[in-house]
Amino acid sequence: MKLTLTSTLIASALTLAAFSNAAQAQGRLVVYCSATNEMCETETKAFGEKYDVKTSFIRNGSGSTLAKVDAEKKNPQADVWYGGTLDPQSQAGEMGLLQPYKSPNLEQIMEKFRDPAKVKGNLSSAVYVGILGFGVNTQRLKEKNLPVPKCWKDLTKPEYKGEIQIADPQSSGTAYTALATFAQLWGEDQAFDYLKQLNVNVSQYTKSGIAPARNAARGETAIGIGFLHDYSLEKEQGAPLELISPCEGTGYEIGGVSILKGARNVDNAKLFVDWVLSKDAQELAWKQGKSYQILTNTTAETSPNSLKLDDLKLINYDMDKYGSTDVRKALINKWVSEVKMGK
Repeated sequence: MKLTLTSTLIASALTLAAFSNAAQAQGRLVVYCSATNEMCETETKAFGEKYDVKTSFIRNGSGSTLAKVDAEKKNPQADVWYGGTLDPQSQAGEMGLLQPYKSPNLEQIMEKFRDPAKVKGNLSSAVYVGILGFGVNTQRLKEKNLPVPKCWKDLTKPEYKGEIQIADPQSSGTAYTALATFAQLWGEDQAFDYLKQLNVNVSQYTKSGIAPARNAARGETAIGIGFLHDYSLEKEQGAPLELISPCEGTGYEIGGVSILKGARNVDNAKLFVDWVLSKDAQELAWKQGKSYQILTNTTAETSPNSLKLDDLKLINYDMDKYGSTDVRKALINKWVSEVKMGK
């Protein structure tokens, strides 16, 4: 009888411990976020409050996050990757670093963005669309008696020497989108000829794709290359910026969300994907998160500061090709050896 009682107590204790651990796990979520810090904070906080989940985020660029996720693949430190350009998340799927999830909210997403990554099967989902272009500080240009550039090719003119900033594609998904865009506009050889000419005028390759927008807004540089929604935010806050969608046409990003393979809190990760694809979350991104991308949820109200897809001259961006690991590595390595090292 004594042995039976002891065994029962031990079993009960083990069951209680297991239940406590499970309960603790169900109440947490760790997000790697590659959107703006304000958007990351807005969305994770709202999710945590809505679903009573202790949610935290670590903000980093898309390229840096891909390297981190790969380094941690045997012991994942996060559950979900949210925001930033889709290309690195597409590559993560190709590398076996993600797990599939088909959210019921995909029915509300623009049809062509419902399964956008190279490896199909809902490894990643699309939460927004960002348009590549450049913002110009009209006040600084006026002071230097320089015209407002309207085309990509204008940026190679000698009068803009030292007046352009763009991010480094080794750490920034924004800059990789620019590489891929130029390759699709003109072919790889001509694209790299262009990048070498542009390099002469670049004062700084920033770590983050957002930094050129902030620096252009402050007048530290005349021209910043990046996603135009970042410049919309700075303009709304009073910066003397003009947004340019280049005359030759341009590329775009899809902002992704993906569940990491081996996620410790996979149920909450699925719930988070449902959340960021929802009408409420996508509207919250601009109403409180001050992010003015084009929304993918067709039922969501769009910010008046957002661009309209139908008004833009866009390339037919090849997500499959330029979202592949081999192409990304090849383009970035070529950029480092032929462009950056030549600076």
